[in-house]
Amino acid sequence: MTRPEPGRRGDYRAFHEIATRWLDNDVYGHMNNVVHYALFDTAVNGWLIGQGALDIHKGTQIGLVVETGCRYFAEMAYPDLVTAGIRVARLGNTSVRYEVGLFRNDSDIAAAEGFFIHVYVDKETRKPAPVSGKLKAALETIAV
Repeated sequence: MTRPEPGRRGDYRAFHEIATRWLDNDVYGHMNNVVHYALFDTAVNGWLIGQGALDIHKGTQIGLVVETGCRYFAEMAYPDLVTAGIRVARLGNTSVRYEVGLFRNDSDIAAAEGFFIHVYVDKETRKPAPVSGKLKAALETIAV
């Protein structure tokens, strides 16, 4: 099996900077693998909130993660500044596949790349609900 090459910043449509924290490092002196997943979530939701497409307090729709994955290419560690590149690879009726590249400091090559799939649901009933309005409009701007 051939390992894919890491992506570049130009492969992504939107960006969100995240500072690493002391507690992100593990005993091996680099960022623990589970932190990458938290960065994916922080980047996507931070971007959506910044676009006015997600209101975590008063909104009626939320995204639930149903699948996720990550490939690691290079180490990151505190005190690195991570830039998360974000794109939408698939925009369905009720689901979205987000792809995220994590770039260490000024690097143009991703240290890690991953994805997660949100199924959007009604906040109260937890039943799938169509992606629409501001959310859909925002997602369309970063779709590839």
